[in-house]
Amino acid sequence: MSAGPVPLEHTMPPRSDVDEQGYAVLRRLVGDGGVVALTGAGMSTASGIPDYRGPDGRRRVQPMQHGEFVGSAEARQRYWARAFAGWTGFSAARPNAAHVAVARLQEAGLLEGIVTQNVDGLHQRAGAEEVLELHGSLDRVTCLDCGEPVSRAHVQEWLDVANPGFLARTATSGEVRPDGDVVIDPGAVRLFRAPRCLVCGGDRLKPDVVFFGGSVPRAVVEQAFAMVEDASTLVVLGSSLRVMSGYRFVRRAARLGIPVAVVTRGETRGEGEPLVHLDSLLGDVLPRLVEDLLGP
Repeated sequence: MSAGPVPLEHTMPPRSDVDEQGYAVLRRLVGDGGVVALTGAGMSTASGIPDYRGPDGRRRVQPMQHGEFVGSAEARQRYWARAFAGWTGFSAARPNAAHVAVARLQEAGLLEGIVTQNVDGLHQRAGAEEVLELHGSLDRVTCLDCGEPVSRAHVQEWLDVANPGFLARTATSGEVRPDGDVVIDPGAVRLFRAPRCLVCGGDRLKPDVVFFGGSVPRAVVEQAFAMVEDASTLVVLGSSLRVMSGYRFVRRAARLGIPVAVVTRGETRGEGEPLVHLDSLLGDVLPRLVEDLLGP
């Protein structure tokens, strides 16, 4: 991945229409400090990594399913062929204004912690620390048979050697999907050599992420719950909350009387939990929030 965050002053978007009453509530809550942020795919769309759902809440792409990946060598071959073709674009993504703003709020002491559903590592590259990756990271790969960990960069090197000329002769959709892969011709997939573990020789190498239908490790869930329970405010950024994996933390906060604020485009799941919901782009709200609370 390319190095270094984008300075906030170089990413400030033009002011746009924002619900000013809702924004005032958000500014007060964040200004009081003790905030925990729960971030979703909407954080990274401005970096060129699309989300699973559009503003209407409907799923736009079919993600890899955990059971299919674990149980089918053909599914693993398809995933790794697509991921190999998409890695250059995915790894080139840079933090956007929203990532930088979140890091600034954390550095200033207003934001206590970050729980992210994203697997792209862009929070850390923007300067954020102690980020809890709820769904893991595409930077890491694990053998499901022997547990051997390996970096995604090394797997990319192996695949390049095992599939010479594959990228040059394979047509892709061009758009990187949320799992870090791209759509490619099925005929090319059938010729692709998927990675094998260098320790046990098994073919069940899996990116260290929670695919749809998989389970977040219990220890990670408990850590996230503890962060939320200690928060003065839970701010949800860029998530429709359609998946219980993230929504459960909103429910816990609401049950404990912790204010919940949501900033995301389109509808969001909730049964009255959010105190305020800003239907706005994060790039329009978060840099402005930093400027108002911390100065330029």
